[in-house]
Formats: sequence, C-alpha cells, structure tokens
Amino acid sequence: MLLKSLFAATALLFAGHALAQDQTEDKVRAAIKSLVPDAAVDKIEKSVLPGFYEVVMGGQVIYVSADGKYVVSGVVWDAAERKNLTEARFAGIRKAALANVPDSKRIIFPAKQEKFAITVFTDIDCGYCRHLHQQVAEYNNLGITVEYLFFPRAGKGSESWNKSVAVWCAANPQDALTKVKNGETIEMKTDCANPVEADYDLGQKIGVTGTPAVITADGSQIGGYLAPDQMLARLQQTPPKG
Repeated sequence: MLLKSLFAATALLFAGHALAQDQTEDKVRAAIKSLVPDAAVDKIEKSVLPGFYEVVMGGQVIYVSADGKYVVSGVVWDAAERKNLTEARFAGIRKAALANVPDSKRIIFPAKQEKFAITVFTDIDCGYCRHLHQQVAEYNNLGITVEYLFFPRAGKGSESWNKSVAVWCAANPQDALTKVKNGETIEMKTDCANPVEADYDLGQKIGVTGTPAVITADGSQIGGYLAPDQMLARLQQTPPKG
C-alpha cells in the first residue's frame, strides 16, 4: 500500500512539473507572438541564463524570461570562460541541420588528403563566391574539402536561382558549377529533381544572410571568404571532420 502511495505521489509530482513546464513555454511562446505574430518557433529550451528560456526561430537564438515579460535579442557571453554561449548553441544547431544533408545533395570538391571539410552556401553570381571557387584547387591542396550548397540571394525564380538549378541538371554538376563561376554559359536545363530550394530554405533556417557562408565541421560559421592559407589557419582552431 505504501509503495503504491509513493508511486502515485511521484506520478503527481512529474505531472505537476510537466504542467508547469507547459505553462511556462506557453508564456514564452505568447511573448514571442505578441512581438512577431507570424513567428515560427522551432524550439524552446531552458537557457543557461538564469530565469530565461532559449528560443530558436528564424535563423536566430533569442532569450525570453520565464514569465514572458522580457525578450532579449543579442549575444550571451560567459565572462569567466570568455565564451560566446549564443554562437556555441547555434553552432550545434547548424551542425545537426547539416548532418541531414547527404553527400548526394552536395557538389563536392574533395581534397586528396582531407584534413578538414567546409560547407559553403554559395550564390552563382556572388563576386567573393566566384573568387573562392577560383581557388578551390588551392583549398584542396591544403587538405580542405569544399562542399557546396546553394543560396541564391535574389530568391526563387531569379537568374541566379535558375543557374543553380541548371548546374544540378547538367550531366556533370561539378564541371557545370566551375563553368558558370567562370562566367561561361551552360545549357539552362531546369526540369530535373534538384536540392536548390531545400538548400535555400535550410540556409534561412540556420541564419545564412550572405554568401559565401562558410560553415565548419563543428557548425561554426566563418564570416565569409578567406584566402586558402587563412582558411586553413582558421580551421586548425576547430575539430576535424567527423
């Protein structure tokens, strides 16, 4: 009888905790909706910031107090550790999201002796994207594999978008990408199955706003173009692929 009573009390305790958690998340969600009615909230979790919840939405991380009264948009640092907690959190989100993109949905320029791999969200007509690609052999020679996803900044239906689709529809997408990056003309075939829209949506979800957006194996985002030797030095500060 005592054992049953303990089980019942424990069940009530967990039920009460779950209810309180749901009510808190409702307050957090309501606070977001009061400011951005059409906001799509991806995830709500307790934050390391005492009294606040971490909300992932629209390619960013924001913080909302448990009572829903305060919303903080910005970067949280651990002063003692000198660590950007917001970026560390979002790096994990990027890494998990990119893990769902198979090699078959990327255009890959592999290093023969790979030390690092970078995922690059690219725009066909972006100047720095073209400059990066013109040096792709140099990145490869340094042991850096370059894996491309598409992020046509002008959006769906734009010339850059259609070029991206045409690259995927080509018999040799790797060769086609190099040609269009060099300003050459390729057949504008756009009726094949392709991942361009999925790439673009993913980029928006993980906070890509410009190109080239370079993301390391641990999910960190490098600001943009770096020369091959500078890229290697930056990557040497992060864990290798896998």
